[in-house]
Amino acid sequence: MIEDNVDQICKQLDQELIKRGLSRRDALKLAGVGAASFLLNPSQASAATKAVASSDIKAKIVIVGGGAAGCSIASLLVNKLNNPDVTVIEPNPQSVSYQPGQTLIAAGVWNPEDIVGESKDFLPSEAKWVKDSVVEFDPDHSKVVTANNGEIKYDFLIVATGLQLNYEKIEGLSRDIIGTNGISSVYFPEGAAKTWPLMQEFITSAKSGKKVEGVFSHPNTPIKCGGAPKKIMYLTHARLKEADARKNATLTFYPNGGKMFGVPEYHDAIVKQFEARDMKWHYKHNLVAVDIGKKMATFDHKYLVKGEWDADLEEFDMIPQVKQVDVPFDFLHVTPPMSAPDVVKASPLAWQRGSASKGGWVELHKETLQHTRYANVFGLGDVAGIPMGKTGGSVRKQYTVAAQNLIDVMEGKSPSAKYGGYTVCPLITGIGTVMLAEFDWSKKPTPSFPLDPTKERWIWWILKVYMLKPMYFYGMLKGRA
Repeated sequence: MIEDNVDQICKQLDQELIKRGLSRRDALKLAGVGAASFLLNPSQASAATKAVASSDIKAKIVIVGGGAAGCSIASLLVNKLNNPDVTVIEPNPQSVSYQPGQTLIAAGVWNPEDIVGESKDFLPSEAKWVKDSVVEFDPDHSKVVTANNGEIKYDFLIVATGLQLNYEKIEGLSRDIIGTNGISSVYFPEGAAKTWPLMQEFITSAKSGKKVEGVFSHPNTPIKCGGAPKKIMYLTHARLKEADARKNATLTFYPNGGKMFGVPEYHDAIVKQFEARDMKWHYKHNLVAVDIGKKMATFDHKYLVKGEWDADLEEFDMIPQVKQVDVPFDFLHVTPPMSAPDVVKASPLAWQRGSASKGGWVELHKETLQHTRYANVFGLGDVAGIPMGKTGGSVRKQYTVAAQNLIDVMEGKSPSAKYGGYTVCPLITGIGTVMLAEFDWSKKPTPSFPLDPTKERWIWWILKVYMLKPMYFYGMLKGRA
């Protein structure tokens, strides 16, 4: 029952708040009406399931991936299908652990155990859980091949594998190197746990009077949680300031792109925040190599030089150039290149053309989340080949759309639900402040609250640190939010 799920959310919220000496009543006052109403009004929490019609139709559904996307849609489908036949293929016993918390672990706000979720506690009992990995997709014959259980046939397939971290694409780096020689990364749990001690060492060096260099990268591929490379930089600044060591540290952001954020209003806000904190940045830099012994990061820097005058166009030709730039570091945060998992990239499900094909993302209609070439295949989450959307907040909107459209197609109808590209990034800007960046494919702010979305606020820190995790575990993963 939905009331039971809300009770669990409230209990988990209370546990979070007790750790920090805050009551739920005070937290809800600070967080505002919108967040509070979710926790106090069960009808609000059940809005997601009300959007998806129940059905008596029966078919074999296979979901590949049991993380946030796979678990949420599995839970919703078993709730809405009167005769569910759902199989989830997922090898990780902790596939539902709360990934957005990894940045908070890296800054010493949370402990590693604070984000752990056991798959057995959240994957729906009505679904069959196959603890295995898919090694081949064969959509032409409506089957997948697993490492240990052989072929599994389906009537309908949902691809929710998440994405792949490609540290080895950076010369001199591997996943095992993260946590050594000042090299950090928040993009996997062990890396986040190892980042906090490295940050403390960096702060200690600065506090001793040594001039230190903090370097933060953002690669030339789509990534999950595009705000994370900036979040860890903001938090490093906050911890340095807290230790009265900020004046001895230079913090520099090296993004591959030419702006801070794809939405102009948020870009402008972030630039002002960087300027106010004396944080530096250099656009068009892609991390390509790391010398761990010398503590040197090498970036490909793309730029334009003026060529000859074009009399017809009445302008100078601009000639693209690339040069390598070596940057010394004491503390380096690596955001690795990312792609779809190799098994997806190698499959017929991957995009066959355009820029999305380079990452191997699943080829989908961006609004219906149905595959463009295989009508019985849907996809969502990080692996989805759609503009933006690689956040947990996007999954929260996507899984209800994908579930409704799957049921429609099962019943012989056209997909009726549309995903509008909603994405949310609670951009942590310090210990106690967050800018809640919400937007969609219009690339305009789409705030859920009657507040200026470009402003850093304490109330969004309350939402981010205390409320979103219990809402994730006992709302979204249960198919209820």
